[in-house]
Amino acid sequence: MISGKFITLEGVDGAGKSTHLGFVAEWLRQRGREVVVTREPGGTPLGETLRELLLHRDMDADTELLLMFAARQAHLAELILPALTRGAWVVSDRFTDASYAYQCGGRGIEVARIAALEAWVQRGFTPDLTLLFDVPPEVAEARRSAARAADRFEREADSFFGRVRNAYLDRARAEPDRIRVLDARHSIAELQGEISQLLQALT
Repeated sequence: MISGKFITLEGVDGAGKSTHLGFVAEWLRQRGREVVVTREPGGTPLGETLRELLLHRDMDADTELLLMFAARQAHLAELILPALTRGAWVVSDRFTDASYAYQCGGRGIEVARIAALEAWVQRGFTPDLTLLFDVPPEVAEARRSAARAADRFEREADSFFGRVRNAYLDRARAEPDRIRVLDARHSIAELQGEISQLLQALT
């Protein structure tokens, strides 16, 4: 039986979500929670191998989607669900909302196909809270350029990230109680204040 909580951080590449991952984990640890920090794709040995392929090997959209869910299945079975069952809180940099944003919004794969994979792999399991860091594509692009060498996704055009952003916002409008939108143009201090309030409500 699951007794922990599952929190995910989402947003386009360059939105700044990774900056706040450590803050979320530390906030929870200071309140006595066991915290497991992870990421998608990745989180397990198989997932990390698939991550390298997904970020650096050219492939068609269907292959990309199937590999994402293969990594997610391993992630759930080997890390997320065992941690939640023992009472830990799991904080993940991305989860299935990213597939709807990137593979559906960005690549144009039909929603129904992603939903079918989600139902098969997750069997109704979903995050307790999703923090969506929202930022215009041009701001995200400037941040990405300053941060690191671009991977296969980060080299996409602003139009791609515009579609990704819109798909994320559509998800947030459909599930406003779970997906909380944060304006990632705000200062780190402002954002962490908002995050603290949302975490307090969850705990």
